Amino acid sequence: MIIRNAHVQDVQSIARVHVDCWRTTYKEILPEEYLLSLSYKEREELWEVVIPRGGVFVAEVSGEVVGFASAGKERSGKYKDYEGELYAIYILEAHQKNGVGKALVKEIIHDLKEQDIHSMLVWVIEDNPSCAFYQSLGGTLVDKVQDKIGGIDVHEVLYGWKDI
Repeated sequence: MIIRNAHVQDVQSIARVHVDCWRTTYKEILPEEYLLSLSYKEREELWEVVIPRGGVFVAEVSGEVVGFASAGKERSGKYKDYEGELYAIYILEAHQKNGVGKALVKEIIHDLKEQDIHSMLVWVIEDNPSCAFYQSLGGTLVDKVQDKIGGIDVHEVLYGWKDI
């Protein structure tokens, strides 16, 4: 497995992982109609803008992008004890539980520290099985909010690390 900085040439692979992970992770949580409406093209357009800003890493196995993560400064300004935020982390289902997530988080933490950011948050839909992953990494519950995704109400939880 190789963890490296994402390049604009990775947008198709990242978009594929992004959409495919939503469809597998949230298949029992969000409406099927909503998940099927997710567009590879729209995700490509998103990542074409995000990647040049930095803070995006991919995980490759045998030359194939099987996961990615992005992070940077905490976006809301509501959580004064936390400077950084893990914006996204997605790993294809077939490559989960093999250390890919931990390797991506390790690289994200290294990148945040290089920016003099020493704490981090991540938002997760409460019913997402990955909540256990964040807890295993020492994330503690910071907040819980109700949101609407795909036309239904969901609870999102916020995990935080005061010292990464």
